[in-house]
Order: sequence, then structure tokens, then C-alpha cells
Amino acid sequence: MREHMHQPALKMGGYRSALVAALLAAGLAGCTALGPNYERPVLDVPTGFPVAAAAPAGPSTAAAPLDLLAWWKSFDDPVLDALLAEAAQNNQDLLLAAGRIEEARANEAIASSNRFPAVDATAGASRSRSSQSTGRLPPGTPAANKDFQLGLTASYEIDFWGKFSRADEAARARLLSQQANRTVVLTTLYTTIAQNYFALRSYDAQLALADAALKTRQENLRLQQKRFAAGSVGTLEMHQAESEVAGTEVTRAQAQQAVAVSEAALAVLAGRSPRAIATPQIGRGASIDALYAHLTAPVDLPADLLNRRPDIVAAEQALVAANADIGQARAQYFPSIRLTSGIGYESNVLKDLISPASLLWNLGASLAQPVFRAGAIGAVVQGAQARKTQAQAQYVQTVENAFRDVHDAITAVSANDLIYGASNRRAKALKDTLRLATLRYDNGYSSYLEVLTAQRDLLQTQASVIDVQRAHLSAAVGLYRAVGGGWDPLQR
Repeated sequence: MREHMHQPALKMGGYRSALVAALLAAGLAGCTALGPNYERPVLDVPTGFPVAAAAPAGPSTAAAPLDLLAWWKSFDDPVLDALLAEAAQNNQDLLLAAGRIEEARANEAIASSNRFPAVDATAGASRSRSSQSTGRLPPGTPAANKDFQLGLTASYEIDFWGKFSRADEAARARLLSQQANRTVVLTTLYTTIAQNYFALRSYDAQLALADAALKTRQENLRLQQKRFAAGSVGTLEMHQAESEVAGTEVTRAQAQQAVAVSEAALAVLAGRSPRAIATPQIGRGASIDALYAHLTAPVDLPADLLNRRPDIVAAEQALVAANADIGQARAQYFPSIRLTSGIGYESNVLKDLISPASLLWNLGASLAQPVFRAGAIGAVVQGAQARKTQAQAQYVQTVENAFRDVHDAITAVSANDLIYGASNRRAKALKDTLRLATLRYDNGYSSYLEVLTAQRDLLQTQASVIDVQRAHLSAAVGLYRAVGGGWDPLQR
């Protein structure tokens, strides 16, 4: 700042007027934004979905209005609600997504700050001594001197080409994208927990079915052993009964394993500690039958997936950001105009530092026009355009996958309803078959193998009915998620 000590004095009012005028001119100048303005890609999307296929007419499925924002409430299971609430607070994927939002928000603040002047306060003090042997010191000038400085400096780059406005646009879009991505994580988490909970309750039912079947098989084995001891049956019948007991024990062990694995999976999704995951304690609410009885298929599927699905919103905002990046890159072809100013005091005597005679100031402007960069700027622009091409392809793929998700979920809901009805009819028929086979065997009209076959078929069909219930519930949850359930696009 010393070089300005001998500049002509300027009244403070004139300095302020000049600075305000310069900044006002800068703000008025920043009205040109280079690069293409964003336009949503035009896609051939359907105007609706086959609602009739999504609302099966099975006895277990009700076609009624459904609150897609909180679809899990329709199952009327407090344990499921509590698991979802616990996961929303503790799940690590959600915490990771929240951290990414905060990072994007910080980047937005950084980009926004570039649109304002940078002002710094400066203060300094130094002491130096010049050589007296060089002859360069004027006579009477002391060899040692002090210097004290106090002031403010400001700099501002005029956003004439919209570089900073495009940066703001890109940063804002990336923040919105991260916010939508967190909702993707949340809706996926809710879906996964619900589906794992349905699986757990179905495995509980499978275990109960296996326990009942094992008890029946053990009673049959004891009966056959008594008959064998009495000479009424041969070795074949007794070994067949033993085989059925062993087979049912295998089925029971598999159901126990599935229950344990599902409990651990739910503990992880809920964000519990490693100790709690090692010994998971998952509460039980409604049975699989009760959950299935509350299964509700939506009667009105929203078709505006482009606005409802958070993954589509996230992909589109990433495309918006990539589009804005092109404008930032193109701005590098043009000159940058920077205004600088400073005001302060400088004196070699500390007590005289804050005095009118020690006042100094400066105003300046500079222009830098790139002349030769060996193709670097063009490469930056090409890279930005390439990233936009990638972002657009990802957006289109996301839209395509979204409509496929809806199609597949509708198909799964409809198919599982038909399968459930057929499986119930088969189970009813097999119960009659087992009753008749047992009656025929007791009266000597058929072999014990016929009874065992009927028992085995009935057990498999009953297990299949439980599997169909689980699959149907999971498909319905998948449909809720596919149409943007669990997220209100108006709150983003």
C-alpha cells in the first residue's frame, strides 16, 4: 500500500460514490448467461396405467383409496410402523445421504458467494534498516525505519457472461438432486424393511406349519411302530414314516434359519448396533394372514412419474447441472473483468496511523482475455458437453426403468392374486384328498404311500400359499414405490 501514499487526496464521499457506481454497473452488466437454457427432454410416455390390472379381485385384496404418502399405514401393524420410524432415525445409508446433502448445500453457498465482492481487512507492522554504506540514503535520513498499515481491500469480478449465475444454477440443481437422492434412499429403505418384515412373518408361519406337520408325522411314526411291533405293517411302511419325520425336520430347520437371517437383516436396516445385530430381537406384530387381509391395491395410479418419482427428479436435476456447466465452460472464452479497491492508513509512527494525513486509497479495474491455451478451453467445453450427454442418457434410462417398474409391479400384483386363488383351491382339494386317502388306508383299500403322498402334497401347497402371500405383499409394496409412494414431490 506504500506506493499510494503520495496520491492526491480524495474525499471519502467521492470514494464511496465511485465504488457504489462501479458495483452497480457490475450488477447491471451481469445479465448475459452463456450456454443453452435447460429444456426437459421430450419423451413418449403413457398417459395412464392399466388400473384394472392393478386392482385384483381376490378375496384377500381390497380395492380402495390408498394414501401413497404413507402406504405402510394401510397394514395396521404398529410393529412395522415402529421399525420404519427407527430406521428413519438410525439407518446408515440415510445418514450418508444426509451428509451428501450438507456437502451440496455448502457447495451452493460457495458458488453463491462468488457473486458478491470479496472484502478483506489488512493490518501490518514492520521494521527495517537500510545500509548506510551504499550512498543511496539521502543525507539526514535515518537508516532504521518503521511502517504501520491498516485498511480494507475489496475485489469483485463482473459476471458479464453469466459464469457465476450458471455456477449458481448448477450448484442449486446438485443440491436438489442430493435431496431427491435421500428420498430415493428413504423410500427404498421403507420398501425393503416392509418386504423383509413380510418375509419374516411368512417364515414364522412356515415354522409354525412345520412344527404342526412334524407333530403329526411323529404321531404317525409312533402309530406305525406299534403296528410294526404287532405285525400289522411291514418294514416299508415304518421306514416311510421315519423318512417323513426326517424330511419335516429338515423343513423346520430351514424355516428357523430363514427366521434368523431375516431378523438380522431387519436389525441392520433399522440401524442397530453390532451387538444388537449379533443377537437380533425383532418384535412381532400382525400375522402374515392379517397383513394379507389388509392388502390394498390402489384404484387410481398417478401417471406423472416424471414429477412423482424421486429418482427421476434426481436424474433430471443432475442433467440441469450438467447443462449449466456448459455455460460456465463457454464463459472461459471471454474476458474476465475485475474491479479492485482499497482504503486504509499507513504511517511510520504508530500514534499518527489514524490521521487524515495517513489516509490512502485506490481504485482499479483489470481485464484478462485468454489468447492462447493450447485448446484447453475447448477441451473443457467438450468435456462439459460430454457430461451433459451422459446425464441425459442416465435421465432417459431412469425414466424407462421407472415405467418398467410400474409395469412389472402391476403384473406381479395381478399374477400373485391369481396364484393365491388357485393355491387356496388346491389346498382345499388336497385336504379332502388326505381325508379320503386316510380313510381308504384305515379300511385296507390303499397303501400307506398314498396317505404319505397326500400329506406331502398338502404340506407343500400350504407352504406355497404362505409364499404367495409374502410375494403378493412384496409386489404391492413394490407398486407403491414404483408410482412414487412415500414421497411428496410438493415438499422438495
